[in-house]
Amino acid sequence: MGLDTRLSSLDRGEKRMEKVILLVEDNPDDVALTLRALEKNRIMNEVVVASDGTEALDYLFGAGAHAGRDTSVAPQVILLDLKLPKIDGLEVLRTLRDDERTKLLPVVILTASNEEKDLLESYRLGANSYIRKPVDFVQFSEAVRQLGVYWLLLNEAPPPGSGS
Repeated sequence: MGLDTRLSSLDRGEKRMEKVILLVEDNPDDVALTLRALEKNRIMNEVVVASDGTEALDYLFGAGAHAGRDTSVAPQVILLDLKLPKIDGLEVLRTLRDDERTKLLPVVILTASNEEKDLLESYRLGANSYIRKPVDFVQFSEAVRQLGVYWLLLNEAPPPGSGS
C-alpha cells in the first residue's frame, strides 16, 4: 500500500501549521474505516498512513524512502496497530521510546487485540493510551471522535525536540 497522506489545509495553499496524525495500520479496510470516522467527525487534520512498522519508523526518523524529510515536524499523535508486518507495533513503540527524538511523542495503541499481554506490554513500553477497536462503526466513530477531541484539541504536546 505504501505511505499515503490525506489532503490537508496545507494542500489547499493555507500557511498555518497542521497537527498531523500518523496512522500505522496494515489493513486497508481499517485505514478506510479510520479515515471515514475522522471525516465524519470533522477531524480534518492531515493523516499520514504507514502500512507497516518499517515504513512508520522511516517516516519518523527521515530514513529510507523518507530520507531528507524534515523530522522536526512530528505528528501530534501516533495511532499504532500492534499486529503489523515487518516490524510489529510493540517493537515500533520500543524504538520510539528508546530514541531521544521521539520518546515523548504521544502514542495511542489502536488495535483489535484482546490479549492482556499486549495491553500490559504496551503500557510497560510507554504507550499513552490503549484502545481496542470496536467492531461496530458507530462505536468506532465515537471512539475516534473522542480521540480527536483529546489528542488534537485538549492535550498539550511537548515542544518538538524536547525529548533530548
